[in-house]
Amino acid sequence: MTNVFDYLKWRGDLKPEQAAFNDIDALILSGLSYIPFEGIVLSDPLDSITIEEAADRFFQIKDLAQEVYRAQDVDFFRALSESERFKDMGLSGYISEVDFEAQKQIADIVIDTSDGFHFVAYQGTDDTLVGWKEDFNMSFMSPVPSQKEAVSYLDRMADAIKGKLRVGGHSKGGNLAVYASAFCEKTVQERIDSVYNNDGPGFDSTVILQEGYASIRDRVHTFVPQSSVIGMLLEHEEEYTVIHSNQVGLLQHDYYSWEVMGDHFIYLDNVTNSSLFLDRTIKDWMAGLNQEQREKFIDGLYAVFDKTDAKTLSELTGNWYKNAQVVLKSLKTDEPMKRVISEMLGLFIKAGKENLQLFKPKIPSLRPKERHLKLKDGDTLE
Repeated sequence: MTNVFDYLKWRGDLKPEQAAFNDIDALILSGLSYIPFEGIVLSDPLDSITIEEAADRFFQIKDLAQEVYRAQDVDFFRALSESERFKDMGLSGYISEVDFEAQKQIADIVIDTSDGFHFVAYQGTDDTLVGWKEDFNMSFMSPVPSQKEAVSYLDRMADAIKGKLRVGGHSKGGNLAVYASAFCEKTVQERIDSVYNNDGPGFDSTVILQEGYASIRDRVHTFVPQSSVIGMLLEHEEEYTVIHSNQVGLLQHDYYSWEVMGDHFIYLDNVTNSSLFLDRTIKDWMAGLNQEQREKFIDGLYAVFDKTDAKTLSELTGNWYKNAQVVLKSLKTDEPMKRVISEMLGLFIKAGKENLQLFKPKIPSLRPKERHLKLKDGDTLE
């Protein structure tokens, strides 16, 4: 079970000019956007600091485990800063914002990869409830605030820096990378070599049918683990590549679980039946709801969770018993809200039951890319 940490050991001693940029490099730089760089990396795209220099300051922070999104992020950034391949790459243009009123959560950074390219990385959804709320808002709103900001950010950064661009992100960050690349200034889009969407959701038809999306589609590289849930949400028109994760279910969204071999991921032929089943169930359910129903359901759920005063998923689940009592009490006293949530959940269960009978696993919702790394005889990924 080899992952990005093993890649850093295998290829970390090779500079970008010695070994060409690859898909794992793109995932690593997308993951870099999750590191909290407040006070370390400036927002000015022309005021750069190397990864090694940023690490010197970062590891002076007390209680690092409380600052990062995932516990492994600390070891990940340490390994990156000690790698010949990455340590001299420049960091700039860092912004991070959580706006509860506007329901917006963003964090973006620019990385000078020292091979004539800059990589613009968008962070995925963090631990905040408002970040997850914005993700769900995509089902009835386009664009959401972070998508608008993503376009503006890419245009501003590209205006300040020279050369070709790569754009990428993980989870919602992957969605933002594609959206920004589709709707940025035309002169900026012409400089974009490739866009990396690592298990990020798709878009509604109003986005997919626009010229900007069509113009960038062939430069988009989408990766999803075999039991993907997040990456199969909404609609995709681009091809996708299935990679193997050593986790199960939703835990496969964690890119530290994605397996690599040399300078490539381990590829599979298709996502699992469970992923296809859930994808079709969600799409059928959503197709049966109009925008007003979607908005009422999502706003209702958020309003109920907001009664707990929790601002993050960790706070919500950390005191789950107390918060569960608050949620139940809220539903009892708000009968209209209770009816909306019950009705929507009932329709979702109905869609699931129908797909248990009708589901045909050979019909994927995306077009798989003919690109696979075959294993030796006798090897297994089960």
